[in-house]
Amino acid sequence: MTVPRERTSMIPLLIAVSALAVAPAATAAQEYVPGPHPGWERRDPAELGFDPVALRQAVEFSIASESTAPRDLALNHEMTFGREPRGEAIGPFSDRGPQTGLVIRSGYVVAEWGDPARVDQTFSVAKSFLSTTIGIAHDEGLIRSVDDLVRDYMPPIVLADGDGEPGDQDGRRPKLLFESEHNRTIRWDDLLRQTSDWEGTLWGKPEWADRPDRDPTTWLTRARNRVGTVYEYNDTRVNLLALAATAVWRRPLAEVLHERVMGPIGASSTWQWHGYDNSWINLGGHRVQVVSGGSHWGGGMFINAYDQARLGLLTLRQGMWGDRRIVSREWIERSRVPGPANPGYGFMNYFLNTGREMYPSAPEEAWAHLGAGSNVVYVDPVHDLVIVTRWIQGSAMDELIGRVLAALTP
Repeated sequence: MTVPRERTSMIPLLIAVSALAVAPAATAAQEYVPGPHPGWERRDPAELGFDPVALRQAVEFSIASESTAPRDLALNHEMTFGREPRGEAIGPFSDRGPQTGLVIRSGYVVAEWGDPARVDQTFSVAKSFLSTTIGIAHDEGLIRSVDDLVRDYMPPIVLADGDGEPGDQDGRRPKLLFESEHNRTIRWDDLLRQTSDWEGTLWGKPEWADRPDRDPTTWLTRARNRVGTVYEYNDTRVNLLALAATAVWRRPLAEVLHERVMGPIGASSTWQWHGYDNSWINLGGHRVQVVSGGSHWGGGMFINAYDQARLGLLTLRQGMWGDRRIVSREWIERSRVPGPANPGYGFMNYFLNTGREMYPSAPEEAWAHLGAGSNVVYVDPVHDLVIVTRWIQGSAMDELIGRVLAALTP
């Protein structure tokens, strides 16, 4: 299923100039907060410490590094994940736009290119929105501790035939999903860090079918890893976390995100968070679609680059938006703590620059919200910087960061 593209025009490269400044610069005692969309102020790069020529060259490098994958994302799925066992799409795909980006410093836009207002799939950056809804649930006590067992929070859910844990996948009856000997030991922390090794099938996708082992004889026979000990990037388990979060909130997560995050931070009205054709459940007598934590089989977060940048700025500012607390500082800090199984990963989807291994050109304190495509929200507290890039070759990202940082004048 393909979502029609609403517009095809490309916004030409724009480096913000002083003529675009619409308000006086903030005083040193104030921290600029972007107004509701589209009220995001631009600043001349030189005003915020950039060499404009060097910054423009960094942008030109980004544009030249556009992904070589098809812009038809449904076709791209068929060429990649769709070739996996049970890899058929069960959610919508869009056609993507051009290589696009934003550079934000001290909250102001200093560079923008491509089509940043265009709504495209963001793939696994959706995981960062998912973990934010869980963080707010934790802040409010709906989840008492991330060390709690998830089974203690799960109501019985009626699922289609074939879904459920091994030995409990037949018949349309309520299932708990955390009852097998292995699954009953899974904590929220394990799902957030992608170390649960949950066994089972959800929305018709067995956990072994996501990035499967090359040896098919292992798919149903391998021993389970002890919970919390092995990192495995797995979208079936991410979708399980979205289901568990929906059960805790007892509301669609898109509603929670709009009310508690996207509305308060002034995001546009154009983003949509999709689930799958078959990810509908009965919750409190209401039919609710459980959203996807990515776009591995379609669906997920459809969003523009400006709204992605707001997410980056919110995490840069430790969960604050002006004088309003959106998510606790404690949760943002926890999200940035590496787990023992993967020193480069915190809570999803915080990719950490531990040892400067991910981005050698960036400070170790930086992190990124990453998705396929590549979709990148780079967050740099050392330089008070957010960079959003969409549809860039992943191998080019470190050089882009290096070029942007080198454009900063001493």
